[in-house]
Amino acid sequence: MSQYDRQISNWLLCVCAAIFIMLIIGGATRLTHSGLSMVEWDPLMGWIPPVNDTEWNETFEKYQQSPEYQKLNADMNVEGFKSIFMFEYVHRVWGRLIGMVFLLPMLFFLFAGRVKRSLRPKLMMMFIFGGLQGVMGWYMVKSGLADNPYVSQYRLTAHLLLAFLVYGYIFWIAMSLRYPHVCQQNKTYSLLKKLTLCLSAWIVLTIASGGFVAGLKAGFAFNTFPLMDGSFVPDHYWLLEPWYLNFFDAIASVQFDHRILAESTLIFVIALFVFSKRHQLSRRAEKAFHALMGMAVLQVILGISTLVMAVPVVLGVAHQAGAMILFSFALFVGHALRYGESEESAVSS
Repeated sequence: MSQYDRQISNWLLCVCAAIFIMLIIGGATRLTHSGLSMVEWDPLMGWIPPVNDTEWNETFEKYQQSPEYQKLNADMNVEGFKSIFMFEYVHRVWGRLIGMVFLLPMLFFLFAGRVKRSLRPKLMMMFIFGGLQGVMGWYMVKSGLADNPYVSQYRLTAHLLLAFLVYGYIFWIAMSLRYPHVCQQNKTYSLLKKLTLCLSAWIVLTIASGGFVAGLKAGFAFNTFPLMDGSFVPDHYWLLEPWYLNFFDAIASVQFDHRILAESTLIFVIALFVFSKRHQLSRRAEKAFHALMGMAVLQVILGISTLVMAVPVVLGVAHQAGAMILFSFALFVGHALRYGESEESAVSS
């Protein structure tokens, strides 16, 4: 691995860390019902918050025209508005900072001639999709500024998934720069790679179902485990017509689906971990499997605790952060099975 590859890898991992923090801020913004407090999108001047009473009153007056204020927060005063506004403000500003943390070093590395030709289009793809994530965020917010003071669960899930996919792509490229040597492959590694790829996709599917739970606020209902309203399968599972809407629009169905996907993810991880112990793997792959196993157990505990305690903000944010950590470990396992490190890089790292 060249010196420049390590530098670029370190930079991309810092971007991943910034995205992870963004996920935490976004979770806190959603759970404190702050996401609709800023009713305008101003990418250029949006860096500057209200700084005096006049500006705060003007901003509050704009919020008072929104359906959230009129239908849910009609008793809110300007002081109460400031608290929810700042959550959304920090969320948006942090997103812009991520753009700067990505763009400025990228331009430096490019103009300094430190980026390999094969890496250049990948960096441009990261930048484009990162910008699209900002647009998707506003598209999501707009859905709650019409008649219904709640964002669309479809748009929220799309916004969440795009964040995970952008993060996953950047994380994978960063790891590939750090560990560029392809492992010696055999049937065991080949099968484990395929299974880990399936696991990563299953985790993304589980995250998507969690997006619908968040969008419908389904976590505030059926706050018991393992049963839902005294039954394993809720009585209202097939409440809506046509039938397929239950997977996306019905609170009971959406929560049940997320439970089943989460539980099956844990079973998948345990089975894969046990299978991996039967084979001789690299030290990096073994560590990755142990990290994945421990995080899967912790994530299920966080999920159950969040549910039975009716989604307190701290646990809700921790559960969302845990999803990204679990996703990261699944990618790390897959990468460790595909790429190794030379003796020189192993010593230096």
